[in-house]
Amino acid sequence: MKEPPYITPELHDAMRGVMVYVGGKIDSSKCPVRDVMDHIGDKWSSLLMVALGTRPHRFGELKRAVPDISQRMLTQTLRDLQADGLVSRHVFPTVPPSVEYRLTPMGESMMPPLMELMKWAAENHARIRQARLDFAESAAA
Repeated sequence: MKEPPYITPELHDAMRGVMVYVGGKIDSSKCPVRDVMDHIGDKWSSLLMVALGTRPHRFGELKRAVPDISQRMLTQTLRDLQADGLVSRHVFPTVPPSVEYRLTPMGESMMPPLMELMKWAAENHARIRQARLDFAESAAA
């Protein structure tokens, strides 16, 4: 069964337009996609964004939602997401103070494309793992 063309003529033209725009040279230090994806594509950010996309969470709830993240990494990742404007931190004047994290409107706007990427990854994960095995076997031969 032949797969449909994923790179349509319109998509091809758009990619060529990007290459023309950057003068045929992709400077990774100036690439907005890489700059954003370096944070979103790290080990923990997308998991925390999905959890926060369901509802606001307190720190301990996030720790339980992603049990293999260390407290230090959870703190750092939340700070990075705050710095990027994707997550907000709200302190409530209780004794002791309680803190809640939630997606900002910009963070919410990122969820549809992030969920599409996650869907694609889930649908293709077995094929990717097999390709890696095949590659490792051919490289070892």
